[in-house]
Amino acid sequence: MSVHKSSNRITIPALWKMKQEKQPIVALTAYDYSFSRLLDKSGVDVILVGDSLGMVVQGHQTTIPVTMEDMLYHTSIVSKGVERALVILDMPFMSYSSVELALENAADALQLAGAHMVKLEGGMDQLHIVEALAHHDIPVCAHIGLKPQSVYKSGGYRVQGRGAQAAVQMIEEAAALEKAGADILLLECVPKVLAAEITANTEIPVIGIGAGNACDGQILVLHDLLGITPGEPPGFTKNFMQGSPDIQTAIRTYAEDVRSRKFPADEHSFS
Repeated sequence: MSVHKSSNRITIPALWKMKQEKQPIVALTAYDYSFSRLLDKSGVDVILVGDSLGMVVQGHQTTIPVTMEDMLYHTSIVSKGVERALVILDMPFMSYSSVELALENAADALQLAGAHMVKLEGGMDQLHIVEALAHHDIPVCAHIGLKPQSVYKSGGYRVQGRGAQAAVQMIEEAAALEKAGADILLLECVPKVLAAEITANTEIPVIGIGAGNACDGQILVLHDLLGITPGEPPGFTKNFMQGSPDIQTAIRTYAEDVRSRKFPADEHSFS
């Protein structure tokens, strides 16, 4: 019998309350049933079925090849293992290129795959999509900063928001996305001072990855946390398997370190 009861389900209002009470939100990615059960039982608040599966599961060099069918399949098996955490489906490349397509795919995410929210990358260019989803009561996590689906356009995986003009633009994007109806904001690879300012000036929870420890919560790719990502891991990650006797201990240590704001430390952040 699970230690988590359905009444303990993490909801969007629960995440907003955590922000208000300054209780850090713990988030991780998962791509299958077994790991989703383990994360859920280890006290993870938010599970993102990320399009990062294209790289850590499928072996691609980027997230671009991931399809909506891939995301629906992986989210459906992840959702079967979750009783407490809020599950987010990461909308893949070109799956929200129009309002009609975004609504159709987001509906499938909730109806067919069991997701509680969808995530999409983009700032001002995606306001109309966020507004349309919010108008139909589809929960949205907006994603700004480094946008992996735009890697060919941006020229690589680089820290975003450095420089006065870029910082102002990101602050404006965050405010506009919140106004458009986004329920959560994800900041990726953003200077910690800028991330702290955005977090302080938004009412919705801000989840960071490579964005310093002043965000309302933190997320990592599970494979980075376990130290099994092929190649050189990103500098903002930490291998929690080092010194841990097993995977569950590593996950629980991560959760504890996020809640105590021990992680991310300065060496996992950008200035």
